[in-house]
Amino acid sequence: MQFTVTDVPERDRFEARNETGALAGVVTYQLTGTIIAYTHTEVDPEFEGEGVGSTLARAVMDDARAKGRTVVPICPFLAKWLTRHPEYEQIVVRTTRKVK
Repeated sequence: MQFTVTDVPERDRFEARNETGALAGVVTYQLTGTIIAYTHTEVDPEFEGEGVGSTLARAVMDDARAKGRTVVPICPFLAKWLTRHPEYEQIVVRTTRKVK
């Protein structure tokens, strides 16, 4: 199944939709200047296991890189995803403190 990811700035989120337009998942964010904090990733249970989370993660990171933004990965899913994708390390802010 193919998913299309689009930025919906009026809702402070990226949305992934399938071919029929059904909302499959979202990544919410907070944007301040050139710093973008990804705060939450959510995949609709109907689409779990179909790669929606990874599709969203890659899309939001590619968007941030293309726009010259610095990423703060607050979302635990995205933070974990980034450990497996070092190609984005240059634009990610890392800290030794954990957010609970």
